[in-house]
Amino acid sequence: MASIHFDQIGKTYGKPPKDNTVIHALSAEVRDGEFVVIVGPSGCGKSTLLRMVAGLEEVTHGQIRIGDRIVNDLEPSQRDIAMVFQNYALYPHMSVYDNMAYGLKIAGLSKDAIRERVHKLAQWLELQTLLERKPGQLSGGQRQRVAMGRAMVREPQVFLFDEPLSNLDAKLRAQTRLEIRRLHAELGVTSLYVTHDQVEAMTLGQRMMVMNAGRVEQFGTPEEVYNRPASLFVASFMGSPPMNLLRQAPGVTSGRVLGVRPEHLYLSDDGWTVQVETLELLGAERLVHARLGSESLTLRLPADQAAPGPGEHCRLAAPPDQLHWFDAATGGRVAA
Repeated sequence: MASIHFDQIGKTYGKPPKDNTVIHALSAEVRDGEFVVIVGPSGCGKSTLLRMVAGLEEVTHGQIRIGDRIVNDLEPSQRDIAMVFQNYALYPHMSVYDNMAYGLKIAGLSKDAIRERVHKLAQWLELQTLLERKPGQLSGGQRQRVAMGRAMVREPQVFLFDEPLSNLDAKLRAQTRLEIRRLHAELGVTSLYVTHDQVEAMTLGQRMMVMNAGRVEQFGTPEEVYNRPASLFVASFMGSPPMNLLRQAPGVTSGRVLGVRPEHLYLSDDGWTVQVETLELLGAERLVHARLGSESLTLRLPADQAAPGPGEHCRLAAPPDQLHWFDAATGGRVAA
């Protein structure tokens, strides 16, 4: 296993004056054995960063170290990493066993050593009854487990995951997330996992790197990122529904933005007067969408709690310690 160090990493395509910088002087450390999720919207640079670690993209500026080695100029095969892609990338003419064993054969391991590793990992991944099948005979979830097995069987220093669950349905995604967490707990291999799905980020990551426009907006535990977002972008991106961000609510001064999560608002005898627009029933909870002057906000209530109907007025309040303040110009978090 090994840590990953990013030292002022930059990535630029093209040449001036038509150059396009997609990663801006990024510095961070992924600790030895840590599972870090890189999350952000499409185009933020997260997959580019992962591909730079893998050696599939050149580094324009700065250094990447895996363990004590600078890997900028090393070929992917020399970096002791394994990567799981979104599209599985399995050999269709090979059996599950041969797909998982292929990299070990290339590395020159004996047949007995290969058989032991493949069967051990196949049992962990519940693939032992599928080893003779071809990828075309498998479901999407099974193919993804084979792709993970092919990467893990090599026992690399670092695992790289590039949106590996995006082709699965919601139930399979949830199941496979649990499998990935279990495997990381057992193997303890340093892992970088790219996703645009905040649920995956919150449930998988020991720490999260939230990216926006090629920069890291916040790097912390899921609890830190959710409970104390470092910027307006993080506050609006993390959370479903996202944090309410209010610029014209009573008590909000010019140049500041007030943030409050939907679950921290409650019906009150005093507070802000809002008009309800629509209700959404989501099983165990209900979302109340309302307007506060010219701004919209969302309140999250238990489904069994009485809620005002569309067109009705009500008052909302929030605990002072659950209010978040941001600078309207810079987007950064500021003290109350």
